[in-house]
Amino acid sequence: MSTSTLPTAPSTAQSVWLVAEREIGSKLRSKAFIISTAILILGALALVIWGGFSAQNSSGTPVAVTSNASQYVDGVEGLDVTDVSDRAQAEELVAAGDVDAAVVGDSSSPLGFVILADSSPPTDLMLLLAQVPPVELLNPDETNPLIRYFVALGFGIVFLLAASLFGGTIAQSVVEEKQTRVVELLISAVPTRALLAGKVIGNTVLAMGQILILAAVAVVGLTVTGQTALLQGLGSAIAWFAVFFLFGFILLAALFAAAAAMVSRQEDIGSTTTPLTMLIMAPYFLVIFFNDNSLVLTIMSYVPFSAPVGMPMRLFLGEAQWWEPLVSLAILAATCVGAILVGAKIYENSLLRMGARVKLREALAA
Repeated sequence: MSTSTLPTAPSTAQSVWLVAEREIGSKLRSKAFIISTAILILGALALVIWGGFSAQNSSGTPVAVTSNASQYVDGVEGLDVTDVSDRAQAEELVAAGDVDAAVVGDSSSPLGFVILADSSPPTDLMLLLAQVPPVELLNPDETNPLIRYFVALGFGIVFLLAASLFGGTIAQSVVEEKQTRVVELLISAVPTRALLAGKVIGNTVLAMGQILILAAVAVVGLTVTGQTALLQGLGSAIAWFAVFFLFGFILLAALFAAAAAMVSRQEDIGSTTTPLTMLIMAPYFLVIFFNDNSLVLTIMSYVPFSAPVGMPMRLFLGEAQWWEPLVSLAILAATCVGAILVGAKIYENSLLRMGARVKLREALAA
């Protein structure tokens, strides 16, 4: 009697990879995902290059200067000087709008020169030419406030967009499979927790891919525009941001999948995922409004949901000790493990329950 060999069931690791591969493949075949990613990358590259060239090509205040007043503007930065022969020519350029003002020698003036303007005093020029005493700062701010703001904006918006985009995608995928009963077929072939792990891993791979591409774009853009000093300051902060984002995203992805499993319709996703969305938005607003507040940034760097933004920002500013990112990462990793365990329990207990929204207490106690 002949015997036939039955196919063996895939192992847990194989099941996880099959689900992850399915998630990655479905995204890479999506035109909307490809187009949105391309727009994001091109926009980031254009912003970096535009900012660099704008900084290099920025010109000063345009002024006309007569020969008998040139000594008063020598060494003054922030001026775009046009040499003229006499006062009459200077007045013509001011009247025509070719320059904002003119510096003209005048022996009757106590300073030896006068400033000609069209309809209003040129405040910027007056401040540049003013005689002011030197100022010594006891606690100087080593980072340009504008650069600090844009770095905070960059970290905040990348975390917000990536986490909300892929978190929402995971939630929609879970509810769609549950609503169409496809999940019943899936869990007949792979364990429930393997299904959850595959979804989390697949979307994490895609999210990290976007983060690494954006980091490469930032490096290339800063290098092309000659902003090597800024690149050196940002290098370690970007690397730590990628590490923190990896653990932070896994934490959020597990919670998004668990929250989505508690409902059975696409219309109800918001009722369970809104708290998670608020947790994603909070670090963005905090780092924007409090990027110059060391206390708020320190607290953010140790709270798991905001650490991926707060700690890299403190590293860029030079406010964190060498051991702080390690401690913060350990806290984030421990929280990530706890979130995965809780999320897996909710996901497993809610996935096959149809109809009304599953209450959190029921999902945890089932």
